[in-house]
Amino acid sequence: MLLTREQLQERLFALHRASLELVNDVSLETLLERIATTACEQVDARYAALGVLDEDGKLKKFITVGMSDQQIKRIAHPPMGRGLIGELMNTEHPIRLAVLQDHPRSVGFPSDHPKMVSFLGVPIRSGDRQLGQIYLTDKIEASEFTSDDEMIIQMLSGYAATAITNAQLYEQMRERDLALTRRNVDMSLLNGIASTLTSSLELDEILNKTLGLVMNYMKVEAGEIFLLEEDKTSLRMVLHRGQAAEAFWAKNIFNVGDGSIGLVAKTRQPLISSQLSQDPNFLREAVVKAGFQQIACIPLLSGDNLMGVMSVATRTTTPFDERNIQMLTAVGAWAGLSIENARLHANARRLAVLEERDRIGMDLHDGIIQSIYGVGLALEGVQLTLNEDPEAAKERIDHAINGLNQAIRDIRTYILDLKPRQLGSDGLMNGLKRIIAEYRANTFSEASFTGPESDLKDLPQTQSLVLFHICQEALANAAKHAKAKNVQVAVWTSDNRVLMEVRDDGKGFDLENMQASIGHGLANMQTRAHAVGGDIDISSMIGEGTTILVWVPREIK
Repeated sequence: MLLTREQLQERLFALHRASLELVNDVSLETLLERIATTACEQVDARYAALGVLDEDGKLKKFITVGMSDQQIKRIAHPPMGRGLIGELMNTEHPIRLAVLQDHPRSVGFPSDHPKMVSFLGVPIRSGDRQLGQIYLTDKIEASEFTSDDEMIIQMLSGYAATAITNAQLYEQMRERDLALTRRNVDMSLLNGIASTLTSSLELDEILNKTLGLVMNYMKVEAGEIFLLEEDKTSLRMVLHRGQAAEAFWAKNIFNVGDGSIGLVAKTRQPLISSQLSQDPNFLREAVVKAGFQQIACIPLLSGDNLMGVMSVATRTTTPFDERNIQMLTAVGAWAGLSIENARLHANARRLAVLEERDRIGMDLHDGIIQSIYGVGLALEGVQLTLNEDPEAAKERIDHAINGLNQAIRDIRTYILDLKPRQLGSDGLMNGLKRIIAEYRANTFSEASFTGPESDLKDLPQTQSLVLFHICQEALANAAKHAKAKNVQVAVWTSDNRVLMEVRDDGKGFDLENMQASIGHGLANMQTRAHAVGGDIDISSMIGEGTTILVWVPREIK
């Protein structure tokens, strides 16, 4: 039955009003349902459906109107794009049937599907692309849909195409906006991590700030960091932040391979546990009792080296996002590298302290201790001359007192700034002459000195100190160990070196056992010479004396 002019006009007005509402709706889900409902109302259909295709032309969504939720649930399966639905998906023209079962492509309905007879299907197209289809069945109070019905639904499909395109564009814009927001959040985390890792070499600060940023990013209630022990077989918790600290600290050591923490350390892969109460690998009952539902663990790696494991836990059941896990994995690599750098820095500082202690030990041994030893030798000489020559003995005692006062001044210098000043500002030649004069005064040995006329003022202070202390050590060894009668000290120069030889006629020693023979003295000499780019040669024969030849570069290298 054809519509009258008034009926058609009324229906067109209703369609126009509906189209305005459709264009304003930017939510795809509600829009599809509204299109199907409008189609039902426009042609008096008992049932309506709207199918939407994906980018590949396959059925993505299927919205129905006219059936209850219970009816939909009883249907064996949703539409699969076969039969008339498939036919309409591959045509540009409407399909209108009085009895849909009579169509050659009809394949029937699944079980528990309502019986439907008359059919009107119209494709929804935008340009050359089909977006979906409008399906209408069972014309109310008529045996079939009319050509006017077909025309109205075709017009509706044009409005629907515009509305669907707008809604899809809006969804794409919203997804891009969400992706951009997430990217900004990710960049903020990475920027915060980078700032933390590059602004400090203190391990505790790095761990605290990194874990805090990660917890804020993940929006979790608790987080912890385990570091690999020196034995490489166990991990110990060094930091916990957030709630239920007692529960997490109840088990704070894991062997590699044991529990979630140990498995991550062994496999060096992230591990997500979404149901802690049912996870056999999660070995911390106290944490489960505290209400935590999920945990994410990531390895802290520096290249191929495992530094530790970071984990974050939450009481919520919302699963961790794959994007978040990827971000955590990147953070784990950065943090692992930073942890290794912090440890290397700490080791370097410890090494510097040890080297400084060695330097102080050498300076004390070569300087103050040798001076005090010289005073002791002088006082031994006083015992021998006290009765025979009181005046000479008195003079030696005065000299010993002066030596002790000098040693006290040197000790005070070390206490103040740990730098020896025995060489003073007189220059190397005058310094050597002074300690040789002290050697003569404090021992019963003869000592001679030969050297260049200039005072080598151009020789750097570090090199001068090396030669000064080596000469001091050699003279002390000559008096203390060698019991030498004569010592000869000679200094000469070449274009790029300053050389010094100390020769004595003492007892000598076995070179192979020199460490046991004279303690740390020779080792100190070698260390000092090598420290400034020089070298030293020591030769000795039992009963024939010892010769020490040392050279240093004239410029700092």
